Amino acid sequence: MLEDASASSFRQYLTIARLLAGQLDFRSAIRAVAKEIALIIPHDHMDVCIITPGSTFHTAYESGLETDWSKRPPALIEHSPIRALLVGETDSYITPDASRDPRFHFEGSFSDPIRAHGLKSRLHVALKVHGETIGALSFSSLSTDFYTPRDLSHAQSIGDLLAPYFFAIRAAEQAKQSAIVEEAARVREEALRQGAARLTELLEAERQRIGMDLHDQTLGDLTRFARRLERLSLMDSVPGDKLEPLFRSLQQSMQDLRQIIEQARPSVLQLFGLVDAIENHLERSIRDSGLVIAAELADDSCGASGRLSPNVAITLFRIAQEAINNAVRHAQASRITVAFSRKSDRLLLEISDDGIGMGKAEKSGGSGLDNMRVRARLIGGRFSCGTEDGRTFVRVSLRMDETGDGR
Repeated sequence: MLEDASASSFRQYLTIARLLAGQLDFRSAIRAVAKEIALIIPHDHMDVCIITPGSTFHTAYESGLETDWSKRPPALIEHSPIRALLVGETDSYITPDASRDPRFHFEGSFSDPIRAHGLKSRLHVALKVHGETIGALSFSSLSTDFYTPRDLSHAQSIGDLLAPYFFAIRAAEQAKQSAIVEEAARVREEALRQGAARLTELLEAERQRIGMDLHDQTLGDLTRFARRLERLSLMDSVPGDKLEPLFRSLQQSMQDLRQIIEQARPSVLQLFGLVDAIENHLERSIRDSGLVIAAELADDSCGASGRLSPNVAITLFRIAQEAINNAVRHAQASRITVAFSRKSDRLLLEISDDGIGMGKAEKSGGSGLDNMRVRARLIGGRFSCGTEDGRTFVRVSLRMDETGDGR
């Protein structure tokens, strides 16, 4: 007779294992095995409580009576009537009448379902994997003094059978949630990148429109004004010494305006490409400054610098433009170097000098670091600056896509 009972229990455990196979979530797993488990441990209510990994929360999944335990979102373990089991202080509970057992009723405990549904005799065992408590398996009866130590032994065996499956389901759901979060973050990042790229294009278009308006209208007006001043200065009735300072000031304003227009319309970039445009700006900036500064430009990007989208090329040109201007005006440098290089799937642009350093340069009148950082971010690049081996550098690292175009 005993052998028949053991064989029957063994078959039931095998059936439970078979029913669990292929179940992908906690609710379906509980429902799949509830009837078979009821043949071993009769119950009016069964639930599995699963601890959220790395947190102080748990979630309940029920079979039989449906209570508020499973209707709540993940709840704090400290409010659970079986918190001592969930935190590892004990491996099991068995009580003849849970409505009167002080272990289930303490300040802050959510034990209302015990009273609301008349749950009396209760049996709880820890679900453990590799010695870690991942949750609890609970049985309840509407009758008092219903469960025995033999039922507790069966519950522990069932718990040992269920724990690895529930551990795997928990791990799968955690991985799925992480994948969802990562994908959502990637989609947001891509949407922001595309939006920022479009904004950069619109800003650049507006900047060039302003440059053309200044060239066609304002600079034309100033040029005509300068010619009239020049004619006046040749007249005997007008003192030349009065007009000369005004004429020089006007010429300087026109020169400044031409520089603004040139910066607003990087025609060299459009005609000859990014590297030549930066080289042209580097040479002109040094020449216009009147300083003795050696210049060097190297392109070791294996052609990547010439395959950039117009938006990315313009943005890198603006960053280089700002960095070169800072070096010429504030760094007190004797050499300025611009270098393109390719490392794996990234294009690197670096502007460096042997001047007084970033801190002193900032105090000299502002380095525009924030502008460069924002520009780099708009095209999905990484911006860095600092001092290295006695040289001050500004560096932009940009990921290239499969076709070699900057993203």
